[in-house]
Amino acid sequence: MPEPLSPTDLSAHFAGLDLSKPVARSTSSTDPFFTYARPETHGVHVSKVQVEMRDGVLLAGELHRPANPDGSPAPGRFPGIVYEFNGYNAVSFMAAGARAFVTRGYVVLVCSVRGSGDSPGEIDPFGPQEQRDNVDLIEWLGTQPFSTGKVGQMGVSYGGHTALLAAVHQPEHLTAVIAAQALSDWYEDTIYLGGGIYNNRIRGWQSDTAPATLETYPRHPLYDDYWRDRSVRARWDRLDVPVLDVGGWLDQYRNAMVKNFQARPENVWMVAGPWSHGTLPGQFEDIATAAYLAWWDHWLSDDVPGLLPETRVTSYEMPDAGWRQYSTWPPAQAREDHLTFAPGGKLVAGPAEKATEVFDVETGALLAETESLPADLVLAGTPFVDLRVAFTADEGYVAVILEDLGPDDEVSRVTHGFLRASHRAGNEVRVPVEPGTPYDLRVPLWATHHRFKAGHRLRIRVASRDEGVIDSDSPAGTVTVHYGPSTFTYQAIG
Repeated sequence: MPEPLSPTDLSAHFAGLDLSKPVARSTSSTDPFFTYARPETHGVHVSKVQVEMRDGVLLAGELHRPANPDGSPAPGRFPGIVYEFNGYNAVSFMAAGARAFVTRGYVVLVCSVRGSGDSPGEIDPFGPQEQRDNVDLIEWLGTQPFSTGKVGQMGVSYGGHTALLAAVHQPEHLTAVIAAQALSDWYEDTIYLGGGIYNNRIRGWQSDTAPATLETYPRHPLYDDYWRDRSVRARWDRLDVPVLDVGGWLDQYRNAMVKNFQARPENVWMVAGPWSHGTLPGQFEDIATAAYLAWWDHWLSDDVPGLLPETRVTSYEMPDAGWRQYSTWPPAQAREDHLTFAPGGKLVAGPAEKATEVFDVETGALLAETESLPADLVLAGTPFVDLRVAFTADEGYVAVILEDLGPDDEVSRVTHGFLRASHRAGNEVRVPVEPGTPYDLRVPLWATHHRFKAGHRLRIRVASRDEGVIDSDSPAGTVTVHYGPSTFTYQAIG
């Protein structure tokens, strides 16, 4: 599972790409929104800026304005975009990706967050001060003499989350948002991975981007006001501007994309592609600049109508079945079904014999799989596993991995979920775990849209370790899983 996007990741995704114009046919989608294009009308004028915040601090950045043929700023008023507000000290580099919008009549402001790049102060990713600064940037851009007063904000990963956090503050001039590979909740989506287990790979990002959080975050192992202050989920009721929430079924934040849509289906459009974490240019089925320009033209431009997606949800059916469009998510036609864990390492329809299996916390796992499928099975939703388990220690970690097994036993990971037993009542309180006592635990897996082909099998791996993904500090001992009451529930099409 990848970390949040870093400057190195940005370089890898942008290297060698021509970001100067929309790519009109880089996707197999037939929706005109994803192949939208119009010609360039301006050049680009770049100036260094320092934007004053309400407390007098100056954030450093660049202003990219539509330009005349001689390079001078074009006269008139233009809509604005706050672009990639993040802590990666790469303003000029990232601003290159905005050229396609500037040359088509948008003013783009790119600034480093407080404490990064040339912006003074201490960095606190997604903290209250950073959010206030973001609002000030939007209002500054919306009140400039070259502005129409309509401002959008967009970004990927860090920049996507700052855009959503700005939106819940409801700035006067913020008109719409594009959030790519973004979050709904920093605690659940990234730091503690939904069920109270620390993300094993996040410390490298913390060390590179915000070292102070290596001490701060462990002081808040439960979900408290510290995390609520950094959360979109905690303020979904205030997320009322149009949002294009773009994510990937191979991305660590796909749950956030789904949750944001389900919380605000009246003003969020969800686009889920075959993408891993990072910027879309250069990835398979790249819809990036074309769709983004269509969105901005629709919401910000007074001169061209732009477009919206033909449906509220556009999703790529993994691994290779192509684009599908739905009015909601899970799709209205999806049915809920379940399989039961049965002795002999089986997943079966209907009840199963009551029995138990024991595995070692450090080295073991329980494996359960279906028979070969007689026909294709498409999972489309957020599956979950109900387990009756007991631990020999006073704490237990549960990692559940859903896999696709081909006829040749080739294995691919489809989705997964994690839960710390002491967090079984939620992440706001820790409840005791009595050794030897069976507990009924529900482990939500991350959302998925995946076609298991005929002849393939579904396999579920239950363990206490998932190396390289979650911390492996669960107490030593064994885990007992009860067959019969343990089930896998999923939403399926067809």
